[in-house]
Amino acid sequence: MTEKHIVLEDIDPVVFYGVGNSHLQMIKALYPKLRIVARDNVIRVLGDDEQLRIFGEQIEIMRKHVLQFNRISEEDILDIVNGKKTKDESVKGVVAYTISGRAIKSRSENQQKLIDAFDKDDMIFAVGPAGTGKTYLSIALAVKAFKEKQAKKIILSRPAVEAGEKLGFLPGDMKDKIDPYLQPLYDALEDMIPAVKLQDMMEKHIIQIAPLAFMRGRTLSDAIVILDEAQNTTPAQIRMFLTRMGWNTKMIITGDMTQVDLPNEARSGLREAMRVLKGVEGISFIEMNKKDIVRHKLVTRIVNAYESYDKNNKEQNKERNNESVNKD
Repeated sequence: MTEKHIVLEDIDPVVFYGVGNSHLQMIKALYPKLRIVARDNVIRVLGDDEQLRIFGEQIEIMRKHVLQFNRISEEDILDIVNGKKTKDESVKGVVAYTISGRAIKSRSENQQKLIDAFDKDDMIFAVGPAGTGKTYLSIALAVKAFKEKQAKKIILSRPAVEAGEKLGFLPGDMKDKIDPYLQPLYDALEDMIPAVKLQDMMEKHIIQIAPLAFMRGRTLSDAIVILDEAQNTTPAQIRMFLTRMGWNTKMIITGDMTQVDLPNEARSGLREAMRVLKGVEGISFIEMNKKDIVRHKLVTRIVNAYESYDKNNKEQNKERNNESVNKD
């Protein structure tokens, strides 16, 4: 008889063992000749060498299933033990899964272009109006790449620019002061990575979330790097950020040119970067529009209303300017 220890790395053992250890009890029933004891994320198993080998291989497949899909069912366990594909594995085009098991996949042509560009190029600019899934899909791609060991780190950044209101003094340490600016990034990550695992990854700096100003002087290697709200960067800031790119790194830069919160006299670095880098090999530009909006149906109507409003204002201002010139 041989004893073997199997460590359930990178997953929540509670998900693996099931509610009330139901999955664990099922696994024990499927391997009656083995003595199986589990504690925390370690499974201790006793049996003959051949049975231990098969058990270890199948437990690893189950572990990878939980890592990829954030869930596993009794039906999945049976399929794996019987050498079959699970239902989740049969679904195509899925980027990642939320912690509730919802599939994250492209929901529009331009979202699919973003996914394809990520596979093809090392730097992607994704611009478009609110609700088109730019940030959420980008983070899903980063999580997928990390789980598949294509990168060792996920680095998320945003310029710390207030959206039309002054927040004033913020209490607490540096993290407390910058977190309000970075909350949308936390929201997306919390949707895809279990809370305990996410906290652990952040403590180990596997996932790093920081304001753009903290990027200066760094070389970002072996990472998926996302710059969100890039329309609120200055030309100097985005130039600094883009030149942080190191070996084996992919960058996604997202922004919405209709939501620039910079002072009136400041130019948007995103607009300039897209103009300067257009045509550079290895860089993709994905332009999303109203058809890509995947939030509540009212968001599309709101975007349409504001576009009409801005267009009318522009035409009225043009008429006023023409009248002024004629009077002069």
